[in-house]
Amino acid sequence: MRIQTILVPIDYSPHSAKALQVAIGLAKTFSAKVHLLHAYHLPVSITMPDAVVIPQSFWDSVKDASARKLEKSFETVTREGVQCESHLTAQTPSAAIVETAKQIGADLIVMGTRGLTGLKHVLLGSVAERTVRNAPCPVMTVKIDEE
Repeated sequence: MRIQTILVPIDYSPHSAKALQVAIGLAKTFSAKVHLLHAYHLPVSITMPDAVVIPQSFWDSVKDASARKLEKSFETVTREGVQCESHLTAQTPSAAIVETAKQIGADLIVMGTRGLTGLKHVLLGSVAERTVRNAPCPVMTVKIDEE
């Protein structure tokens, strides 16, 4: 398997941070390029009652905050001497991951998993699960030990 392009979806959780470190290590080993992806999608239909209008300024502030966080992750990767590109989208996370992987020709997706269990998992599913099912390339999921 040849790994030249690694996609790392990041949501700024501890699992995501660990996945980024794993991806940096792999990128160094294979001289690969890392593509960071953050999807700042908010499930408005789930969290907001009908007829609530969210002002554009709110969406703009969410996008700006996301871009600033993504820039910090970009700097983390480049400080390690790894080539990096970043991608920011308002799409749902699993759709954004699969679409971006196809667009950039990803050889590998490295992503964190929160390991939802019970009713939360039944109701919300898992972004990692949907990504594994639909991705155009192998997916490595990374989970930190929770004590």
